[in-house]
This record gives sequence, C-alpha cells and structure tokens, in this order.
Amino acid sequence: MKSYIAEAFGTFVLVFFGVGSAVLAGGGIGIADSISITGISLAFGISVIAMAYSIGQVSGAHLNPAVSLGAMIAGRIDRQTFIGYSAAQTGGAIIAAFMIFILAKGSAGGYDIAVNGLGQNGWGEGYGGEFYMISAFIFEVIATAVFIVVILGVTEEKTGSPAFAGLVIGLALTMIHLVGITVTGTSVNPARSIGPALFAGGTALGQLWLFIVAPMIGAAIGGMLHKMKITSPGDPE
Repeated sequence: MKSYIAEAFGTFVLVFFGVGSAVLAGGGIGIADSISITGISLAFGISVIAMAYSIGQVSGAHLNPAVSLGAMIAGRIDRQTFIGYSAAQTGGAIIAAFMIFILAKGSAGGYDIAVNGLGQNGWGEGYGGEFYMISAFIFEVIATAVFIVVILGVTEEKTGSPAFAGLVIGLALTMIHLVGITVTGTSVNPARSIGPALFAGGTALGQLWLFIVAPMIGAAIGGMLHKMKITSPGDPE
C-alpha cells in the first residue's frame, strides 16, 4: 500500500507542476511573459528528478503506467503491481488536474477551459503545430520506447548507473518534451493524459485513446528492447 500511495503522490507532483506550468505559467490564462516550451519541458523533467530521489526507494517512482508496463515486461514487477501502480498513478493525475483547474478558475484575468484548455494532449487543426494523427501516433510510440529503454538501462543494478538514474531520467523526459510539445503536447504517459482530458472534455476526450494506446505500444517495445540487452555490454564477471 505504501508503494501505491507513493506512486499516486509522485504522479500528482509530476502532473501538478508539469501540466500546471503550461496552464498557470505558460501564458494559457493571459500571462504576458510565458515560460515557453523550454520552461514547460524543464518543469516536467525536474518534477521527475525530485520524485525519483524522494520516493524512488519506496516504489521506484514510475509515475507512469507506460513505465510500469515496461518494467513488467522486463521482469522488474508482476502483473498485480502493474495494475495497482497504474490505478494509483491515474488517480494522482486526476487529482492534480482538478487542482490545476481550481487554481486556474481563481485567476482574476479570467479562465475558460474551452478556450484556454487544461494542458491536455492532442493533435490536428488548432493544436500545437497542427500535426496529423499519424505523426502524433508515431511520435508517442518512438518517444515512449526511447524513454523506457533509458529508464530500464540506467536503473539496471549491475550495468546501469542507479545513483544517477533520477537525473538521467529527468533530463530524458525534458529532451522528449522539447521536441514533442508542438506535436502532441507530449504524453508518453497515459495517466498524465487522462487527468486533464477528463476535465477538458470534447476533443481532448475524443483523442485520448491515442495517448493511451501509443505510449503503451512504445512501452512494450522499450521493455522488449531492454530484454534483448541493447543497453548492456554483457553480464559482468
């Protein structure tokens, strides 16, 4: 139970500060000086670093059903833990999205979720760089697969660098966001996508399937690549 609570809390922090940076500090509610794509990317990455070094020893700080799926495929956790983690992560993300919505509604400058959004993921006309669905799908699969390979590789006890894992994983997520924000808003995390979409509704809910399916496919690919030992030079003597 402690590990499930840790995952819920960690995912709450990731979504609250990551998505919150886009909604509350990214110019979404009339702020003149936006923190920009770079600032939002760093908010996500730093959130992961903070959680990795604070709750990592309790639950592994997956903060993401895709990461938990990759870990299950790699043999790090069992199916029951995967299900429990995924439920806890999604719950944490939903609570975080609700808190962001409450804060945004308290802006004297005015906030309309239909106009300003809630940091939800998406694609197509009127969203980001207006990429087509196929581009969004391909990006989410590739980015998630890369993310999982990095996570599983750097946390490998014998051949990885566990002491630096939190920093490496956080920087990897920052890298992914720097490229992906204009494509999909960057998900690579079904829980992160579900939370805002439930409150934004409309198109966000209609497109949510992609941000569940594509990251999970990417996670499966990443987990299998790790099992093929692409990050390992071989078993140390």
